[in-house]
Amino acid sequence: MAKTLSTMLELGVSAPDFNLPEPLTGKQVNLSDFRDSELLVIFMCNHCPYVLQILDSFVDMVKGYQTQGLKVVAINSNDVTHYPDDSPQRMAELAQTMHFDFPYLFDEAQSVAKAYQAACTPDLFLFNAQHKLVYRGQYDAARPGNGEPVTGADLRAAIDNLLADKNIATEQTPSMGCNIKWKEGNEPDYFG
Repeated sequence: MAKTLSTMLELGVSAPDFNLPEPLTGKQVNLSDFRDSELLVIFMCNHCPYVLQILDSFVDMVKGYQTQGLKVVAINSNDVTHYPDDSPQRMAELAQTMHFDFPYLFDEAQSVAKAYQAACTPDLFLFNAQHKLVYRGQYDAARPGNGEPVTGADLRAAIDNLLADKNIATEQTPSMGCNIKWKEGNEPDYFG
């Protein structure tokens, strides 16, 4: 199983804009829909074992934080021609089956993934109410096969501090997962 680390976008940057379709509802969702709210953006997909390992925990965890005002958006940027399990139809099925209380958006052009410098699934970006980046890192230390429990400890600590208006540690561990499945010739240049 190939491992890719998050690029660790610079803290303090503004959330890049997006305007993407939500396959489940057919609606367009954009960054301005979350104005003046803390926002968690997760790049994920349907088939990645790293995502599947945390998905139940993630969905349960964010439900609690959404009642405190946190907004959540999931984005799939994978090439669905070569990875049909990540197609918009399958995205809608997963969102319905897992009872997502947040939009799961399709980034067909992969431009939003590039704007966020997303590299892997899951890749997590937490923004304050002014949409400045305060956390980008791992969900927790669990990885497929490493025996660590799935707790969401790292992300949970960052969200707790954000919502309590406390400082968030700037030393953050990169997320790790499968690489985003780039369309041929569309690979970003931020990998060096």
